[in-house]
Amino acid sequence: MLIEKEAEEKVKLPRPNSDSDRKVLDPTDPLRNAVSNIISSIVFGDRFDYEDEEFQALMRLINDFYWEASSTWSQLYDMFPTFLKYFPGPHNRVYDIMSHLSCFIAKRVKKNQETLDPNFPRDFIDCYLIQMEKEKGNPLSEFTNKNLEVSIFTLFFAGTETVSSTLRYGFLFLMKYPEVQAKVHEEIDRVIGHNRIPNNEDQRQMPYTDAVIHEIQRFCDLVPMNVAHMVTCDTEFRGYFIPKGMEVCPVLSSVLHDPTMFKNPNAFNPENFLDENGCFKKNDAFVPFSSGKRICLGESMARMQLFLFFTTILQSFQLKPLVPPEDLDPTPLETGFISVPPIYQLSFIPR
Repeated sequence: MLIEKEAEEKVKLPRPNSDSDRKVLDPTDPLRNAVSNIISSIVFGDRFDYEDEEFQALMRLINDFYWEASSTWSQLYDMFPTFLKYFPGPHNRVYDIMSHLSCFIAKRVKKNQETLDPNFPRDFIDCYLIQMEKEKGNPLSEFTNKNLEVSIFTLFFAGTETVSSTLRYGFLFLMKYPEVQAKVHEEIDRVIGHNRIPNNEDQRQMPYTDAVIHEIQRFCDLVPMNVAHMVTCDTEFRGYFIPKGMEVCPVLSSVLHDPTMFKNPNAFNPENFLDENGCFKKNDAFVPFSSGKRICLGESMARMQLFLFFTTILQSFQLKPLVPPEDLDPTPLETGFISVPPIYQLSFIPR
């Protein structure tokens, strides 16, 4: 219910008296704030007021982190760390930002430790600390302070930007392809109607909307290089020897745009995830959350958020661009660690 409530709050925009008085805004901050508060409710046990200074400072840090991580300098540093670490420059900003974020996480963990009641866990941190205590005698336990901090970073900070950026790309694609938006509206009206808010169970009855969300994730290619993985044992792969301990980056972009798995992979087409009967069709090349044992920690939560935000907002509004649809340009502002979505404004027209 957290996601439904936060998404519903985002669609309570002022109702215009006329078309000229319609609500126009840049969706970046509203979406980032709403997504972050859902994750905050789970990880920290409470939500922030949108005007809270600490919350806004965190949102700026998250935004700055992904901008810097996707810059050319940071990509060069990622390739030549042993050399560039001795030189000053923009590539060092990422680690300054991460230091601030780590301090925030450490403070929240300490606060939970000081007020922990094992009989009444309040949030993800409490549950993790309780399990840490149960396994404190196990030298092989994965429940450590370090892993707790990394898990919080992944869920709260990484989850905030990836989900909100996907939503921003999604709104842009729905405006660029109004025929797709019209079909989503039709399915929402038929399955959900206007007398209740959407819930996650509706997804099973909405194959077209589900296909559109999958295609948005595939086409925006949000994390093209994936995150680095480490080889756990000596491995031979396609004639290459990869020694234990070597870092590798499985390139998701090559899979999401594989012409053997998707027709016209460089075009936006929800039919990639529909069969001839209009039913949802899975595709093994759909890997925006990575794959294997180290798949994205927040995948299930991200899937729920994407579906509920899209359906709740589109249930109440038609998304209109301020320029002709053909003039909308989805080209990322930066493409590095993530593909940073372009900045744009749109109109929310009540339905």
